[in-house]
Amino acid sequence: MSDLVLGLLVLGMLLFAGVLLYNRWQQRAAQRAFGSSHPDALLAEAPVARHEPTLHKVEPPRLALPDRRVDYVIDVRLPHPGALEGWSGVEHRFARRVMLVPGEDDGSWHAALQLVSRAGVVSEAELIEFRSAVETLGAKAGATVSAPEMRTTLEAARALDKICADSDIQVALHVIGQGIEPPPDEQPFQVVRREDGVTLVLDVALTPDLGRSYEAMARTGRALAASPGARLVDDRGNALDERALASIGAQLEAVRQTLAGHGIETGSPLARRLFS
Repeated sequence: MSDLVLGLLVLGMLLFAGVLLYNRWQQRAAQRAFGSSHPDALLAEAPVARHEPTLHKVEPPRLALPDRRVDYVIDVRLPHPGALEGWSGVEHRFARRVMLVPGEDDGSWHAALQLVSRAGVVSEAELIEFRSAVETLGAKAGATVSAPEMRTTLEAARALDKICADSDIQVALHVIGQGIEPPPDEQPFQVVRREDGVTLVLDVALTPDLGRSYEAMARTGRALAASPGARLVDDRGNALDERALASIGAQLEAVRQTLAGHGIETGSPLARRLFS
């Protein structure tokens, strides 16, 4: 190879390297002038989609303390700090309807029997049996036992049960049509498939934020009924228009106010116990 050719090759390599270095310098200068420490919004990993809070069916929670509107509460004071022995036998007899919680100071306890539930009011015989069982345990422990008058307690429980029975309703909206699919996300109401569509069900007493939950159910029903050939109807097959849906909402608000007037908020722990 001649010296001229070799010289041209070396010169070409030097020019190529110079172009690379210049481009690299320009890139860094641009980054310093316009760059950001934040990742590119188009290239960054997409954030996890947010979901609005949803309601889940859960077991009725036990209250931290008995509620004397719902429970027959016997106060037990032991002569010394300690537990009330033998309570497991009472639990075995009455199951989830009873609770034993510590009182305000050592040695004091509250033994309670739930009087009202969806099954109705406990019988007088059951109440007598519960009171006798607690008094027997208290006598064995040398405790002082203070129990409310049973007749008055049962009368109040029956009055509360009537209020609950009048308010224990479910609202159902039916969307009839071919190819109707339930909403994909969990909702503050139940969705039940049927052969000719779906049924949306709201358990009034167990639903928190009743007004908004009903609005969500009605909105879902309208959206599903917008499909070709679909209809939104009541239990009798009558079409539900905006006026009918608004009327149902007003009736539900009246029920909510009735319960609230007796200290029972729909969907609250107390409501879940009463309507369990």
